[in-house]
Amino acid sequence: MPTNRIPPFSVLHVCLGNICRSPMAERLLAARLRDVLGDAADELVYSHSAGTGGWHEGEPMNPPAARQLQQRGASADGFMARRLTGAFVDSSDLILTATGEQAEYVRALRPDATGRVFVLGEFGRLLPAVDGTALPPFEPTAEAVLNRGVALVAEVDKLRAGRPPRPDDDLDDPWGLGDRFFARVADEIESTLVPFVKLLVSA
Repeated sequence: MPTNRIPPFSVLHVCLGNICRSPMAERLLAARLRDVLGDAADELVYSHSAGTGGWHEGEPMNPPAARQLQQRGASADGFMARRLTGAFVDSSDLILTATGEQAEYVRALRPDATGRVFVLGEFGRLLPAVDGTALPPFEPTAEAVLNRGVALVAEVDKLRAGRPPRPDDDLDDPWGLGDRFFARVADEIESTLVPFVKLLVSA
């Protein structure tokens, strides 16, 4: 007999070419979730990514980005760049973009997703004001994580109060630059994703 399986809470990371910033965010979120949830992480949260442009579609991650993942306990194995589609947005409960320009691209593609679309730095800046005790309780089930995640996103959108992101919310593009620059960008990504994981899956 068919069963009604609850889908995992889905986080879509978006940048320009999907070979540097959004792949690092995709795999770092997955790794930090596994730190807390172990093997159950992949069943509870789906972290994926895409680029607004299709120049690198089907290519592996940029090597300096892959090195950052390896140094941070994550993996670039099996990654292939994808171009953003409306279907990716439709199936995602939270969309985190590298820049405000990319956030506007996503909103133009799917206007009904506006409340779920944030620049990564914007989301991280607003996150500390969320009262975790007011969210649905965490349990290690797909339904509980989905309910808590959706409520968390709605709360951050409420805190945003329609204000646009700030220029300093943008994540600089490290493409073509050295490992030190990639490390700084990875640090900025984790400065949002680590507290997000703590709030999303804290007991």
